[in-house]
Amino acid sequence: MKHRPVPARRDQFVQFLELTTRWSDNDAYGHINNVVYYAFFDAAVNQILIEAGVLDPVTSPIIGMVVETTCTHFASLKYPQRVEVGVSVEAIGRSSVRYKLAAFGAGEPAAAAQALYTHVYVDRATQKPVPIPEDVRAVLMRLQPA
Repeated sequence: MKHRPVPARRDQFVQFLELTTRWSDNDAYGHINNVVYYAFFDAAVNQILIEAGVLDPVTSPIIGMVVETTCTHFASLKYPQRVEVGVSVEAIGRSSVRYKLAAFGAGEPAAAAQALYTHVYVDRATQKPVPIPEDVRAVLMRLQPA
């Protein structure tokens, strides 16, 4: 029998970013549609990299491409609601990084959903893997738990 994951706690994350749900995020069942969680996670990772000055989504010659994701849901989020996305880096390789991410309802101690998310860094023009640039690597290293 497979072991059921438990919701992540806030102390497992190095940085948090606040987002808000939108009216269009709700699905027919009255909660945030599961695809929206991936958008939350993607927005959080990219916001950190952009704010650190190591990513320009339009002009950076080396970019991170998502190659693998998983997401486990524990509780529903709704509109309107503030969402706090926890971000940590689990592993850094030569050309890849694996993030641990979680979406928390504002102030909630346990994650509503959590994910693993892998970026492989590629040359934008060739789409071939390249080593993670040193400035990006430095930002990623700061996101590793102590």
